[in-house]
Amino acid sequence: MYLMAGYRMNLLQLPLFIMGKYSIKDLEKISGIKAHTIRMWERRYGLIEPQRTETNIRFYSDCDLKRLLNVSILNHNGIKISHIAGLTDAEIKSRVLDLSIDGRSSSVQIESLMVAMLELDETKFLNGLSSSIIKLGFEVSVETVLFPFLERIGVLWQAGTINPAQEHFISNLIRQKLFVAIDNEMQSPVQNGPRIIMFLSEHEQHEIGLLFYNLLARKEGMNVVYLGAGVPLEDLSLVHRLRPADVFMTSFITAMDKQEMEDLLREYHKRFPEIPFYLSGLQMELLQPELPEGFTVVNKVRVFKERLRLLKYEA
Repeated sequence: MYLMAGYRMNLLQLPLFIMGKYSIKDLEKISGIKAHTIRMWERRYGLIEPQRTETNIRFYSDCDLKRLLNVSILNHNGIKISHIAGLTDAEIKSRVLDLSIDGRSSSVQIESLMVAMLELDETKFLNGLSSSIIKLGFEVSVETVLFPFLERIGVLWQAGTINPAQEHFISNLIRQKLFVAIDNEMQSPVQNGPRIIMFLSEHEQHEIGLLFYNLLARKEGMNVVYLGAGVPLEDLSLVHRLRPADVFMTSFITAMDKQEMEDLLREYHKRFPEIPFYLSGLQMELLQPELPEGFTVVNKVRVFKERLRLLKYEA
């Protein structure tokens, strides 16, 4: 999962811990390149060279995966695979760096962040994210680069394709960035704006998306009560009695059954029948549950901002 509080590890031990052995299906999931295309590039151009286990099963290394991701970046930006095959590793990395610094292509940024995650390279990750923010702006970068990146590694983690250490490493870097931005907004707290209570359900720990919406809500002049992850329904009721909400917001990232989600949403509606709910997260898109009255999906920044401005107008 993205965020496990208290996760600690000696970074000096990480490279040994995460030495990867990937099947061709793993490469397909991570890179987005079809397995038959990878095989063709392998046979025709020798772009990567699989190794074999003692039982003759093919597998690929971290180096193969990183090279494939870099090749994918160049190929998606119009460079023919036959030309890429003639480049050295240093030349490939140099061209990828140039594209990453340019910062205008979200696909390039996402692939670059994937490489940084695999290498546990904090500097490369933060530089890539910063270049995207400079070119696209903070909000656009989060919506078009960071969110797709997080969804991708979340799916890969659940499938067992990447190591939890890699995901936690990146997630904590992103959390730090968001906390700094939120702290800056809290220097001028809002007292009179509509109150939004933000929380994650009892079994949800994926907090980054909600942290971003926390930041946006503060920028829009909302009075934010942020409860974080794993909030039981009874605790939510207590907070609402003490600090009545004009709207609730929650997010669903962890895989769950559609019926389970619909039951939970109905329980929220039963407990707070007069209070609207804003819903976000990957599972809202995948499951498309039936929503109670007053519940709205706000998976886009534009939709979220429009809702907040309407709420302020009606207040």
